[in-house]
Amino acid sequence: MRAKTVAKLLAAVPVAVFGAAAVTYGITFYSPYKPQNNPHMLPPGKQYKAESERMHALISDLEAIPCETVSITSHDGLKLCGRYYHKNDGAPIAIGFHGYRGTAIRDFSGGSRISFARGYNLLIVDERACGASQGHTIGFGIKERFDCLAWIDYVNKRFGEVPILLYGVSMGAATVLMASGLDLPTNVKGIIADSPYSEAPAIIKKVCRDLHVSPKIAYPFLNLGARIFGNLRLNDASAAEAVRYARVPILIIHGEDDRFVPCEMSRVIAEANPAMVTRHTFPKAAHGISYIADTPRYESLIHAFFDQMVGT
Repeated sequence: MRAKTVAKLLAAVPVAVFGAAAVTYGITFYSPYKPQNNPHMLPPGKQYKAESERMHALISDLEAIPCETVSITSHDGLKLCGRYYHKNDGAPIAIGFHGYRGTAIRDFSGGSRISFARGYNLLIVDERACGASQGHTIGFGIKERFDCLAWIDYVNKRFGEVPILLYGVSMGAATVLMASGLDLPTNVKGIIADSPYSEAPAIIKKVCRDLHVSPKIAYPFLNLGARIFGNLRLNDASAAEAVRYARVPILIIHGEDDRFVPCEMSRVIAEANPAMVTRHTFPKAAHGISYIADTPRYESLIHAFFDQMVGT
C-alpha cells in the first residue's frame, strides 16, 4: 500500500507542476482580457486617482483626433494594428509603444501632444495580444522588440527613410530599449524610454514581492508557463544588456516615486552605456506619468532631444 501511495504522489507531481505553470501563465502573460482595452482604465492607487481628471481629459482629446487604422504582419504571423496620425508629408515619425496591459491612446495621450506640436507624424501601436492586435502572450518586450523592427520596416516602405524616433512607456520603454541592441536602420535617430524596467525576470520578481509571494517559489512556475504556453524565454533579452550595444542616442525619463517599476532599474540601464544614454528623473512622479507631474519640464526635455536628433 505504501508503494502504491508513493507512486500516486509521484505521478501527481508533474500534473501539479503543469497546473501551476498554466495558472501563472494565465495571470501574468495571457492576454487580452476585456477591461485592459479600455483607454480610460487607469492603474489603481492614490497616485493615479489624484490625477485622474486630467488624465481622462487628455485621453478623450486624443480619442477625438482623426487617425488612420493601419496594420502589419509580425515575423511570427500575427496581425498587429496601430493608429497613424498624419501631420506633414516627409516629416519625422514617432512610433509609440505602450505599457503592460495598456493602450496606446492612454499611454501617449500626453506625449502625442509634443509630436503634434512639432508637426511630426505619429504612429502608436497596439502591441501583440493587446487592443486590436492578435496574439495571446504578452512578451514583456522580448518578442515585441522584433515587432518594433517590423513597424520601422512598414514606415520605411510606406514613407521612405524619413527620420524615425522610437518612444516607449513602461513595457513599451523596455521594448524599444531591447530593440536598440538590434540592427536598426540608420534613419532611426533616437529612442525615448519612459519608466523602463531593466529585464523581464527582475520586474516579474519585484511584482511577486509586492503581492507577498515568494519569487523563489513562484518564478520557476512563471518561467515554465511562459515557455510551455507562450513559447517565451524570459532570459532571451534584457533592456540593460541591449543598451550596451545601442548605436543611437537614448533619453530615459523616470518618476522617482514609481511604485511599479523602481527608478533604480532605469539607473542600471543608463549605466550600461553612459555614452549613448541620458537619464532624467522626476521627483514625486508615479509610474509613467512624469508628463502629468511636470509637463513643462517633460516637454522641454523631449523637445530638446528631438532638436538634437532631427532638428526642427
